[in-house]
Amino acid sequence: MFKKVLVANRGEIAVRIIRTLKEMGIASVAIYSTADKDSLHVQIADEAISVGGPKPKDSYLNMKNILSAALLTGAEAIHPGYGFLSENALFADMVGEVGIKWIGPRPETISLMGNKANAREEMRRAGVPVIPGSEGFIRDFHEAKAVAERIGYPLLLKAAAGGGGKGMRFVYAEDELSDKFDDAQNEARSSFGDDHMYIEKVMTRVRHIEMQLVRDENGHVVYLPERNCSLQRNNQKVLEESPATGVTPEMRAELGDIVTRAAQALRYENTGTIEFLQDREGKFYFMEMNTRIQVEHPVSEMVTGIDLIRLQIMIAAGEDLPVTQDDVKVQGHSIEVRLTAEQPEKNFSPSAGTVDFVFLPMGGLGIRIDSALFAGDKIQPFYDSMIGKLIVHGANRPEAMAKLRRIVNETVIHGVQTNRNFQKALLDDPQVQRGEFDTRYLENEFLPRWTESLSIKD
Repeated sequence: MFKKVLVANRGEIAVRIIRTLKEMGIASVAIYSTADKDSLHVQIADEAISVGGPKPKDSYLNMKNILSAALLTGAEAIHPGYGFLSENALFADMVGEVGIKWIGPRPETISLMGNKANAREEMRRAGVPVIPGSEGFIRDFHEAKAVAERIGYPLLLKAAAGGGGKGMRFVYAEDELSDKFDDAQNEARSSFGDDHMYIEKVMTRVRHIEMQLVRDENGHVVYLPERNCSLQRNNQKVLEESPATGVTPEMRAELGDIVTRAAQALRYENTGTIEFLQDREGKFYFMEMNTRIQVEHPVSEMVTGIDLIRLQIMIAAGEDLPVTQDDVKVQGHSIEVRLTAEQPEKNFSPSAGTVDFVFLPMGGLGIRIDSALFAGDKIQPFYDSMIGKLIVHGANRPEAMAKLRRIVNETVIHGVQTNRNFQKALLDDPQVQRGEFDTRYLENEFLPRWTESLSIKD
């Protein structure tokens, strides 16, 4: 087992990883930008080293400085968390080249699955059902038009190297295709340095269902109960839960067989998540694979009792999985909401500043809060707006929902604006309480009603 691990991240995920390292008796090294010198992950790590200025490109994306920090401190492995360099194949390869272990899949796997068009083709070859669309890359409008004529409208343009909703456009009719293709391709080029595109048929009234898998170097695979991540805004998840309402044990086993087959075909190592769209008939279609730990991993941990960060570290150290599929049971229900420093009533514009007071209701059975927030903490304008995750576990979904509504109501943060009231309204929504929503519900139905209610109050 490793003696020292560098955590190449910040915020709540860095704190989460450092805590598991401490429990495993492994020394931790935090990295930080000059803006983050007083952050919680810096304070709780065994060592901390600055890697550059406030902007991510100067610090958390600065490969040379991070590698230098790892070598200087004698770290044997690097855990990238999520975001930043977590799915950067070049960085993962550089880590290995200097003799440090990467806690994640092999660079070639990251590269393959990071390109959405290549990932789609790889899954198709592995027998995984994929959404109807283009085969391979689309490089210009004429190729896009030919695919559109074959699969029909509406369709979705996606950047092959994309993520976070960038380089993505919905096209509802032929007369929109040319302009939207140019817009999406230009955004892809500026965001990722890659203008390759692909096309998928837009599937309506679908849910976003994903499944976490873990595979060790010797080919042992386990999958965890599925997560429902259908409540989204701008293709960003707002609430996640496990297991998914309406997914039967038979469906879960089918999905498990699919992700196991995919993991074996890829010779995958470490943890990853395969994301699917589920149609109204209950069929699943591959959407993409994330080759890292995900923001919503706590709900999977809560319903199984399995520490995914611990498994990541063990697998990277060459150990076999300590659990089999028979050990993975669905235990109750877990729901997570993301707490962000944003102003939902002002089109979710970010809010920066100093936290004057914070109360996070950590008491009670089945309550978990993953956050790096504290009184005096400075919320920086340079990074993602998420400042924490409120997670609950109950014997069933209604119990979990009641707990989550309680702790959201009790949460108090002064000094910066947050999305607490938005999340409160979302949890009070009858359809959300019943679990009756798809990927378009939040934007098409809930947000217009909520925005109108704000204007009435004003």
